[in-house]
Amino acid sequence: MPETTGFSVERLDLIARHLESNYIAPGRLPCAQMSVSRHGKTVWNCTLGKADLERDRPLADDAIFRIYSMTKPLTSVAFMMLVERGIVALDHPVDRYIPDWKKLGVYAGGTYGQFRTTAPTRPMQIVDLLRHTSGLTYGFQQRTNVDAAYREAQIDMGGKSRSLDEKIALLAEMPLEFSPGSAWNYSVSTDVLGYLIGRLSGESFESFLHNELLAPLGMVDTGFHVPPEKASRLAACYTATPEGGMKLLDDPERSRLLRPATYFSGGGGLVSTLADYNRFCRMLMAGGTLDGRRYIGRKTLELMGANHLPGGVFLPAVSVSMFAESTYDGVGFGLGFSVVEKPALTLIPGSVGELAWGGMASTAFWLDPREDLWVVFMTQLTPSSTYPIRRELRTLVYSALND
Repeated sequence: MPETTGFSVERLDLIARHLESNYIAPGRLPCAQMSVSRHGKTVWNCTLGKADLERDRPLADDAIFRIYSMTKPLTSVAFMMLVERGIVALDHPVDRYIPDWKKLGVYAGGTYGQFRTTAPTRPMQIVDLLRHTSGLTYGFQQRTNVDAAYREAQIDMGGKSRSLDEKIALLAEMPLEFSPGSAWNYSVSTDVLGYLIGRLSGESFESFLHNELLAPLGMVDTGFHVPPEKASRLAACYTATPEGGMKLLDDPERSRLLRPATYFSGGGGLVSTLADYNRFCRMLMAGGTLDGRRYIGRKTLELMGANHLPGGVFLPAVSVSMFAESTYDGVGFGLGFSVVEKPALTLIPGSVGELAWGGMASTAFWLDPREDLWVVFMTQLTPSSTYPIRRELRTLVYSALND
């Protein structure tokens, strides 16, 4: 295997030892599951730790994880499938499809219910939703009065809004953080894309995602809830404590994920498995095809993988966000993924053109077209910024390359 993949398996095995000694054994992570693939083959994988610490249940190879924002690339690809069909264009104004959003203004002062706004310099476009330059936000950012209003209205993951329609109506009452296209801010934009998929495709967002992407790809364990026959495979989710330990956040035997969903978040609602997400990555690395079926065009993927930040700058030049599932220096943003532009500025080994993203529970993936490799990492600890594990894993993987 090392001869055909260009990896030292011995050096890849250092990853498992690193995870075990630095994270699993000290009680910093409950579990870890990871695979490294190159030239279309799975080169290495590992499964470590417990799926449920309280019940002393070992992590199984087919464990189901909350992938949170790793939902975003799937939703973005699904949306671009509609772009390819000529149903919608990237430069279309969003209010063409959400008429109530014609009145959206930019925050100028005040608090929830008493906002003052000014007119944006231009309307929000579809591309702004894909690249997070829409002026929308997340309440958990806790940076501005607009963020506070999102928290009060419980906008981020549904909350008071029990459907995508209700969320869109709530967002119509909120000001934008900035004029669309003028800055970057991690936001609920991808949830809006899910809503638009439902409006434009003629079927619900969740049905389109399942019928056009998840089911054909063979992502049989990916969805918005965990059915009863798979409930025993759901891993527990933990949150980090100030002392460096963990406490239970979502009990897998009582989780809301065991019930059919009522709110379908394109930005963070899916559960998945390592094997399923590998299917998605394999398709992307193959230029949009898998097992003889084309899902999205090669040139469309090239467009998605380009840096779409205004002026082609890196994230530090335009970001007003308090958080992102990405490093900043040397990194741009495409249509659903972060994009490495200058690896040297990231201070992590890598390649120009790498696409990546992660989720709130510290899951992560990256695709490196230049090296023809991809990596998927699963665990269940929030927040994802707790440890620099993604940087460490990149260093370990690239140090194992022989050619």
